[in-house]
Amino acid sequence: MLTTEQFGKALRDLRVERGISQRQLAELMTVSKPTIANWEAGKRLPDLTMLFRLAECLGVESYVLLDALREPDEPPKIIVVEDMPVILKGTVRTIREAIPDAEVCGFRTGAEALRYAAANRVSAAFLDVELSGENGIDLARSLKELRGRTNIIYLTCHPNYVREAVETYCSGYILKPLTPEKLRREIANLRFPVRGLGT
Repeated sequence: MLTTEQFGKALRDLRVERGISQRQLAELMTVSKPTIANWEAGKRLPDLTMLFRLAECLGVESYVLLDALREPDEPPKIIVVEDMPVILKGTVRTIREAIPDAEVCGFRTGAEALRYAAANRVSAAFLDVELSGENGIDLARSLKELRGRTNIIYLTCHPNYVREAVETYCSGYILKPLTPEKLRREIANLRFPVRGLGT
């Protein structure tokens, strides 16, 4: 199914589920009824402003509609940033085993991770806080500037960064080592739920 058709179906299903007619939704949105019909038929997509208004009018979080825009066969993308090669390899392996449908990429520097994130929709980023010559919290801020809905999960040996981490509105803070149990707990409680990651 094309992304526009997939979005149209999700919009129509949400509208019908809430018992709202196309005309009523058009009035709530202050758009024409044909505009709603075109969105639902997959002929056009709303711009971001309209998408957020749609979510508000339908009483859903905006990620529900944003997620409908993702290609149906596009796996969620997860990145790991860790400067210690052995820990990086083990963390990537743990995530791949726990979430086999995800695309997991490991990076040793923030610059590599940012280049990847600029070209890809990253669903979750597992970041070490203390990287060689870098700070994982600063990296989190840069990732959020690129993609505001990236779930940031800190993976560190240092419990003393929790306060700073919370200020970045992260999804989680895991003390190393990463175990399947810790991973499942964090994935089940993402700040921005993602289809294919526990949802």
